[in-house]
Amino acid sequence: MRKTHHPWIARTGGMALVTSLKMVMSTLDIRAMYFQAENDPANPFCPRRGIYIFWHEYITIPFALRGHCDISMLLSRHRDAEWLAHAASLMGFGTVRGSSSWGSIAALKELIKLSRSQHLAITPDGPQGPRRELAQGPIYLASKLQMPLIPMGFGMDRPLRLGTWDKFALPRPFSRARMIMGEAIYVPRKIDRDQAEAYRQQVQRILNQLTTTAENWAESHLPGENEVAFFPTATPLEAQKESSAKRRFWSQAAERDLVSRPPLKENQFVEPTILPFRVAS
Repeated sequence: MRKTHHPWIARTGGMALVTSLKMVMSTLDIRAMYFQAENDPANPFCPRRGIYIFWHEYITIPFALRGHCDISMLLSRHRDAEWLAHAASLMGFGTVRGSSSWGSIAALKELIKLSRSQHLAITPDGPQGPRRELAQGPIYLASKLQMPLIPMGFGMDRPLRLGTWDKFALPRPFSRARMIMGEAIYVPRKIDRDQAEAYRQQVQRILNQLTTTAENWAESHLPGENEVAFFPTATPLEAQKESSAKRRFWSQAAERDLVSRPPLKENQFVEPTILPFRVAS
């Protein structure tokens, strides 16, 4: 029997996904470490638009906690992603349907248009993998738009893993989740194929390093070096700017940056060091 996919099914599924995700996320202990806290899209004083990249298996954390931050997310055109697209809209994200493999001209044009006023979010190993292997699409996009790639590594404490290509992670209620946001990475204009591949390998290595460190941190029960709460409230930016408490939060987060040097200049590339954990006393 042929399956049918009615729009109301996707809408209902999206609403159910949002409700269940908010309930679980509200129980988690979520902490973050930043190389540059100013680059968090929830920071109302973020100085630039960026392309945020994280592995597909951990999409639930930024999805639940970074809505209403002027972000458009690249999602698969597959019918099974309709639920996620409706849920993203309810959570305060814009959506573009396409692939991180750079194969969709329509998606590329839409991303270029949106980049004039919004951040972009891409799972660079989606929609079908291989798992934790970065496609070249984000590299070319960063080069063309001259927007920095901002890698985000996530980890969960003993998550439930689905039998999907990416071993999709679902957080256990009342467990720990951790995020490490790396430094902004700039890709030069008009790079050739060999240069794109070199950047792809470097960015993949950084993203895997951040992710593995975040996973170890989540499972370690140890505090992170200069950790802060991963600001949990998805609040429209205009409302954030009016809150003195939120201004203080982001000022304090910036003081705890894991690097004290100035932001990297365009075309400058430095890989992060392994992040230390504080020894529990």
